[in-house]
Amino acid sequence: MLMSAFGGLMWLIFTAILVLAVAAFVLAALAREDAYRAADKKTKPFWLIILGIVVAVNLFVPMLFLQLAGLVASIVFFVDVRPALKQVSGGGGRGRRGGGSSSDGPYGPYNGGR
Repeated sequence: MLMSAFGGLMWLIFTAILVLAVAAFVLAALAREDAYRAADKKTKPFWLIILGIVVAVNLFVPMLFLQLAGLVASIVFFVDVRPALKQVSGGGGRGRRGGGSSSDGPYGPYNGGR
């Protein structure tokens, strides 16, 4: 019983790693090529190759070490590359306005009832 619970937990972890890798691959594919250069990150084909290998390893090679290495690559994309791409593309900041202060409400700045 304990081994089947452990197997279920490992299946859940591997599935989560695969979902993260696929999401990173899709987001890398959707970003513009010039945004990678403007953000001073590696090129778009570099990230597509790395994340494509990560997805393939997660699907076809059930080796924990390789899957953890792929997890690191996916996390680096989400933590470092994607925010830089969003900032360069104008998608960073709060909402669609791209910025604002902490007193901004959903319809504009809040002026304290004045």
